[in-house]
Amino acid sequence: MTDTLHAPPASACPACVAAPAALDRARAGAEGARIVLSVPGAHCAACISTIENDLERMEGVSSARLNLTLRRVSVAARDGIEAAAIAARLQKLGYEAYELDPGTLSMTETERQGRDLLMRLGVAGFAMMNIMLLSVAVWSGATDATRDLFHLISALIAIPTVAFSGRPFFVSAARALRAGRLNMDGPIALALILTVLISLYETLHSGKHAYFEAVVMLTFFLLAGRYLDFRARAAARSAAQELAALEVPRAIRLEAGREVAVPVADLAVGDLVLVRPGGRVPVDGTVTAGRSEIDRSLLTGETLPAFAGEGTVLNAGEVNLTGPLTVRVTAAGKDTSLHRMADLVAHAEAARTRYTTLADRAARAYAPTIPILSLGAFIAWIYISGGDLRLSVNIAVATLIITCPCALGLAVPAVVTAASGKLFRKGLLIKDGTALERLAEVDTVVLDKTGTLTLGTPEPTNLEDHPEPAARVALALASASDHPLARALARALQDRGIEPAPLEAVEEVPGYGVEGRWQGSRVRFGRAAWVGATPRDGTAAYLSMSGETRAFDFTDRLRPGAEELVAALKAQGKRVWLISGDVPAAVRDMARRLGIDDWQAEALPEDKAARIEELHAAGHRVLMVGDGLNDTVALAAAHVSISPASALDAARVASDIVLLGRDIAPIADAVRMGGQATRRIRENFWQSGIYNVVFVPVALFGFATPLWAAAIMSLSSITVALNALRLK
Repeated sequence: MTDTLHAPPASACPACVAAPAALDRARAGAEGARIVLSVPGAHCAACISTIENDLERMEGVSSARLNLTLRRVSVAARDGIEAAAIAARLQKLGYEAYELDPGTLSMTETERQGRDLLMRLGVAGFAMMNIMLLSVAVWSGATDATRDLFHLISALIAIPTVAFSGRPFFVSAARALRAGRLNMDGPIALALILTVLISLYETLHSGKHAYFEAVVMLTFFLLAGRYLDFRARAAARSAAQELAALEVPRAIRLEAGREVAVPVADLAVGDLVLVRPGGRVPVDGTVTAGRSEIDRSLLTGETLPAFAGEGTVLNAGEVNLTGPLTVRVTAAGKDTSLHRMADLVAHAEAARTRYTTLADRAARAYAPTIPILSLGAFIAWIYISGGDLRLSVNIAVATLIITCPCALGLAVPAVVTAASGKLFRKGLLIKDGTALERLAEVDTVVLDKTGTLTLGTPEPTNLEDHPEPAARVALALASASDHPLARALARALQDRGIEPAPLEAVEEVPGYGVEGRWQGSRVRFGRAAWVGATPRDGTAAYLSMSGETRAFDFTDRLRPGAEELVAALKAQGKRVWLISGDVPAAVRDMARRLGIDDWQAEALPEDKAARIEELHAAGHRVLMVGDGLNDTVALAAAHVSISPASALDAARVASDIVLLGRDIAPIADAVRMGGQATRRIRENFWQSGIYNVVFVPVALFGFATPLWAAAIMSLSSITVALNALRLK
């Protein structure tokens, strides 16, 4: 509609796709096709009943289930029911909806791992409480046969519990050993096994002490640390997988004038496909017939629609807005630009996962010394005691438990959990447990413009310059269009109490604008060249009436806190970049407005990622803040990344932290918190080291039983947790 395309629309369709996770497939199967749509506008319990009840009344739909957390609706429908029809019905209800490919949205291994850890933690906790009851009876004075019976019952509970709940540690240790190395789980597994064996030996030989409560308690604390670590680290799914979910699963191929729905995988170069208004382009190709406007925000970040006519090159993932288009395929499936972007994201993600955490680095130095120290204690006490195997094993096990890296394992997740809680109250959700450590290393911040520093909502700026008759005609024409500028103008005029002029023969011309007849003469609202106006600098839509033309200027609104964010980052000594797919004039004006010295305009996804790689190569550590699919590769390539909650699904997944509110200023708090959290982690490591210096000699000299060793080890873990809570 406008010749100057560098302001955002009210919303870009693909940028509203909801958060990823598993889908409810319980009622899929024989009912027919399973269609999955993202419904980003669903937000409350009333939305569930409204959407489900309305869709289930739709002919051909047997069931509909809305997952409010995921903002996805899964519809079981008979063959022949298309996603576009369901999306149109939801649109009438007031909910935007976009089809996703259900084949790429199954439960991930990460989710299964989380549930598995939680189940094992629950089993260990239940067993620990029961064994403690028996142990209290022994400590209270039970002797001889009674004591032996209680020890035996404890063994029957503890041995299967340790075998089941400790499996993650055993499996991890075994894998490391097979690879010829020793990780932090090696000493843990050894401590669990030896403690069970010595306790079983004591029980079978009527010993006074068994340590089943200690070994189960140790398992419980270790699993608690492991689960905290998992929750801190787990991202919902790979961003590359989410990009694949955005690929259109089916297309309409034109065969001898007939429309045939086929899987995109069946398309070949040279085929003709029909892209209806409101649909995503399924392939890379060239328009051979039709006129429309295309939302290209997925790939360029420029969210105002672009004209598409015969000869226009389209890319997979772009959205056709106003008119039907016939497209000749030049690339389909894995050869499309969208799929290539997914490959870039996967490569960037793989590079970032090579980051080594402080805990990993400490474990590499610490873990190999533990079994060596325990073995040394065993050999020394065999010699000192004159061959007393029972005493030597007890001291060796106590040494192994005291030196067990439980506190080391809790050092990071305890801090991340405390910091996550504080940042959550400020409107930031941490998805990756290493994000805080990486934030502490950041010296450069790269910001996207549209949808990140701005709200992506165009607003008219010169309504006062137009007389009421022109405003009334403009309102009548704008109300007949779904163009972002038209919607923004109509909303602003209605808010001022303007009434639309009575028009006749109103018609939208795809790619150009809207025209009609007013008082017997033709009026038009749309692109400058179409209405006969001279294009202006900036974003504008044009009205022609009564032989004259008028321009309605638009600007984008800054996101709350944008100015404060840039000022706070500079105060912290960070270098700030503004990189956008928008045109130079808009990016330059935004940079000047916010006081940003370094900026880059008309940047494609690979350009943003390349700039970040250049900064990394120069020794900088980059924080990327972005919201669109065009930012996804850069988000994955950055040292650490943040996206708003309104961001595209794949962008949110590729980021380490999600900004939940509209105010962007808390990002500066996150950068500052990264430094504080890293200091707390280092303090925890120092505490663990001091703890070992003090208590390891106690165990080596035989002054601690395995039970007391487990208690001391637990005290160390509690100290680490309390230090982490100082962040709050």
